[in-house]
Amino acid sequence: MIYTVTFNPSLDYIVDVDHLRLGSVNRTTHEVIYPGGKGVNVSIVLKNLGFDNTALGFLAGFTGEEIRERMQKAGINAEFITVREGMSRINIKVRSDEESEINGMGPMIGSADIEKLYQKLDTLTEDDVLVLAGSIPSVMPETMYSDIMKRLEGKRIRIAVDATRDLLMNVIPYRPFVIKPNNHELGEIFGVELKTREDVIPYAKKLKEQGARNVIVSMAGEGAVMVAEDGMEYSSPAPKGKVVNSVGAGDSMVAGFLAGYLATGSYEQAFRMGMCTGSASAFSEELATKEEVEALMKATFGV
Repeated sequence: MIYTVTFNPSLDYIVDVDHLRLGSVNRTTHEVIYPGGKGVNVSIVLKNLGFDNTALGFLAGFTGEEIRERMQKAGINAEFITVREGMSRINIKVRSDEESEINGMGPMIGSADIEKLYQKLDTLTEDDVLVLAGSIPSVMPETMYSDIMKRLEGKRIRIAVDATRDLLMNVIPYRPFVIKPNNHELGEIFGVELKTREDVIPYAKKLKEQGARNVIVSMAGEGAVMVAEDGMEYSSPAPKGKVVNSVGAGDSMVAGFLAGYLATGSYEQAFRMGMCTGSASAFSEELATKEEVEALMKATFGV
């Protein structure tokens, strides 16, 4: 089974407003609501690609129940832990002449809640895959990712980590199965500016040398690079298409990589699947569907 962890899921409320005017009443011209959060996005895309999975994390209040219900309707096993204090956040994105976002705080998560998550994670075996994605709420220990990986060390669980800076670097000694920084995040880690795929490869290798088994570096319109566990390097320009909504594209890449690897056992095929899944989400108003990914795979790689 594939498990995803989202510490602070959200309802993402996306509205279009013609010429937003601050200090005035504005009317929306279009609005949608999605369950959000990086791990949640991974779960949704995995399900779209035909892979059953279980979503873990914390929910609270009526917003939390709405997130749970929407996930279950999507066919995802939602085993979120209910937190008593606070409510799951609502993130608002206003699309107008410029894009603006207001992100909520989320609920209070205590040590007893974290222990309940640990109890669920303790049941995982070497046949399972775990995805840790996104930031850690301020109410939780900053070491949560590395704490989880230390606790699960030795169980041979394949763990994917999509995080930034210290969150990412702290887990590398525990040999995550795959990590996915983008080129800007990778550059920040090493104090350099990385603009081309050729620039990225030496620094991706450094992360692999430090412990990561597979390193994928996403580069938006420039494509992506991967340094694989077997020593192979993969690089590709981005699939062609018009970017409609980049939210969730990185999460979709993680989902696509895992789906491709689990289906074929090939790192090259997993890399291609990840690239096309990320792009398919970027080219769509919603997250990638299997049909969209297959069409991009054929158009880009002829497979």
